[in-house]
Amino acid sequence: MNDNAIPVEQRWLLLIHQLPSKPAYFRVKIWRRLQRLGAIAVKSTVYALPANAETQEDFEWLLKEILEGGGEAMVCEARLIDGLSDAQARSLFDAARDEDYEAIANEARTLSARLETATADEKAELRTQTGRLRKRIVDIATIDFFGATGRLSAESLIAELESGLAEDMEMINEDPKMTPLTPADLKGRVWITRKGVHVDRIACGWLIRRFIDPDAIIRFVPGKDYVPNPGEVRFDMFEGEITHEGDHCSFEVLLARAGITDPALQAIAEIVHNIDLKDAKFGREETTGIASLIAGICAANPQDEQRIAQGGPIFDNLYQYFRAKRD
Repeated sequence: MNDNAIPVEQRWLLLIHQLPSKPAYFRVKIWRRLQRLGAIAVKSTVYALPANAETQEDFEWLLKEILEGGGEAMVCEARLIDGLSDAQARSLFDAARDEDYEAIANEARTLSARLETATADEKAELRTQTGRLRKRIVDIATIDFFGATGRLSAESLIAELESGLAEDMEMINEDPKMTPLTPADLKGRVWITRKGVHVDRIACGWLIRRFIDPDAIIRFVPGKDYVPNPGEVRFDMFEGEITHEGDHCSFEVLLARAGITDPALQAIAEIVHNIDLKDAKFGREETTGIASLIAGICAANPQDEQRIAQGGPIFDNLYQYFRAKRD
């Protein structure tokens, strides 16, 4: 049975938007972002996702990006009544993911056909291409909301390829270049973030209390229209002092702004990035497992402070794992 079991009454999030005609690259950028989020078009300018805290956050970040680019957009929660049933909507998601999986399967078959007669240099290239396929399927699985059947075939073909290759591809870390803050800027502050925390905010909360200020107070507020008080620092908020910058998640930004260069924390930042932004930028093999653990914490703990407290041991252990791996 799929972990994302469908409730009797499915709720959907709809992003309704209108983009400026120029520049053309902005329209392409938004379309690609929608594809990476796994959204499907139910009308020409209306995209849908199954409603939950994580997909709502994804749409809200995209809405912010559309508005900043000169477009118009709104996000609403809906229940389908007529014209399109829940089952039909789910089949649209499955069809989109099956198409993604089939493309991967076809590439895997092509690589397998080359493997038998490949030279050493050609095998090195095959390892690189197989690694890319593995990262792609992990990325697709994060937006496979209803368990499309094509995944099994694609997974087995990649596994067959991997069994014939000895090495995994190393990923190059690309650090965000941001101006560090002084310790005085960060200690003794009240940290403010949005209610309904997920992986990025849970990781930020852990980083703050473990490496920046053990006595830090973290408060959870509505995501919009919050006016900060003196001494407060907002993180992972749309108008926050520490939030997404470019293609960096808030954890990456906080790490850079705090001037922390610990390689173990950089590795954790790559995992948080991949879970939060769903772009498979770093291809960390630990990503899928950590994503499942965080999703379980969020499902079992409705209170934000509980989520950060429960997430702490996960990141503690992950930190020690990367420290030991480096040693």
